[in-house]
Amino acid sequence: MPSSPLRVAVVCMSNVNRSMEAHRVLSKNGFHVRSFGAGSHVRLPGGAHRPRVLYDFSTSYKKMHSDLSSKDQKRYKRNGVLHILKRNERIKPGPERFQECPDPFDVIFTCGQRAYNRVVADLCARDQETWQPVPVVNVDIDDTLEAASLGASIICELCQGLQQADDTQSRLAELLQAAKEKTGRSFLHTVCFY
Repeated sequence: MPSSPLRVAVVCMSNVNRSMEAHRVLSKNGFHVRSFGAGSHVRLPGGAHRPRVLYDFSTSYKKMHSDLSSKDQKRYKRNGVLHILKRNERIKPGPERFQECPDPFDVIFTCGQRAYNRVVADLCARDQETWQPVPVVNVDIDDTLEAASLGASIICELCQGLQQADDTQSRLAELLQAAKEKTGRSFLHTVCFY
């Protein structure tokens, strides 16, 4: 059994909803977790017949909250975005991009196939320094509050199983098979290297 908590990364496209809910749940359960986005910008819903609102990853959650509140507080309160940004502020100051993080992790979870593809492409393009293997697992999660909550609990269960394992690689295959039987979901996964 590993003596220290797993180093976990959770990645969605914008580092706002799905990865942040998993970050919250994993942190609460004692894991060393960081969350990221893999997109070029943070994209938030603009509302009916309105384009998405874009922010740079350098924009804090607090600034996003303030900006959206001044634009249309009722709309962004109704669609849950203001609530999500407030939750995020309690976890960390602002979104981070996975592609800009050099730190190694024991396992990386993505919250959708687009994020998975970008994370795998980024890891494959990096100069491998230690050749440390890192499993990348995709848990497909719709970008809603309910789905993010369910996805976070699936990721947490997988992490709890991995934390107990002597051999992460072989244990991961068993855990994913058990999760597939329990949830009816399939999980894309591969091993990349640092």
